[in-house]
Amino acid sequence: MRVVLQRVTRASVEVDGKVVGRIQHGLMVLLGVAKGDGETGVRYLVDKIRSLRIFADEQGKMNRSLTDVGGAVLLVSQFTLVGRTDNGRRPSFDEAAPPDLAKRLYEQVAAGLRACGTSVETGVFAAHMSVTLVNDGPVTFVVDSREGR
Repeated sequence: MRVVLQRVTRASVEVDGKVVGRIQHGLMVLLGVAKGDGETGVRYLVDKIRSLRIFADEQGKMNRSLTDVGGAVLLVSQFTLVGRTDNGRRPSFDEAAPPDLAKRLYEQVAAGLRACGTSVETGVFAAHMSVTLVNDGPVTFVVDSREGR
């Protein structure tokens, strides 16, 4: 699984003009699931999302985690994160997980974060969504669960 973590002051996601998820201070998390991803990746990402020290401390250094600052997560599925652009001009999504597996793992990441006490809002899996955010910094990181194996 691959995620893009963006530190935000606020973020929201709309489907058909209706807000389905909204957070204030925290992380916008875009999640893509690849073939072969599983439970190990879910656990890795839940821990990484909660504990990566990317929020400023009193001296302005990135030294605090989402948990430390009491931030929330807006989790949005995005299969294009596992797309390949290295061959030709049209992206290939051959490495993307089938929708049933992707949805199950996406829901497990959300449930895992909630089980640890993190406030989580979500988009709608497989829907066309409009995402709005204010990136704080800007601070953006890409994390791949396969790096943690």
